[in-house]
Amino acid sequence: MKSWNDRLNAPGINGIRPTPRTMSDVVEGQPMLVPTARQVDDFIRSIPKGVDMDVRALRTALAIEHGAEVTCPVTIGYHLRTVAEAANEDLERGMALSDVAPFWRVLDAKTPTTKNLSFGTAFVAAQRKREGLDP
Repeated sequence: MKSWNDRLNAPGINGIRPTPRTMSDVVEGQPMLVPTARQVDDFIRSIPKGVDMDVRALRTALAIEHGAEVTCPVTIGYHLRTVAEAANEDLERGMALSDVAPFWRVLDAKTPTTKNLSFGTAFVAAQRKREGLDP
């Protein structure tokens, strides 16, 4: 079974494609970014300490950065979990907190992905509190 870090670093298929159908807040035909997990990780690492960003804002910013109108809402959900789980693996191996992707700047108690994390929600809440972010 692949580790979360293996999934994070897998090359993946990314690019911009027309949205196949209307879903969530995307409209059929819009140029849609389908990012890799690494692209999501890199973007999250660029969010400054003490600043949070909800998933919709993350999707919008990623799309703009890559020349698209929207980011795939399904793919982003998978990749947010991958980024968080890979960071947790790194922490369990002894990596410093400052060296992992600060996924807690995007995930909070209300984000559905947070409830699915293998290590629970308490870590996310503790990191958000440490940075002065709303739980």
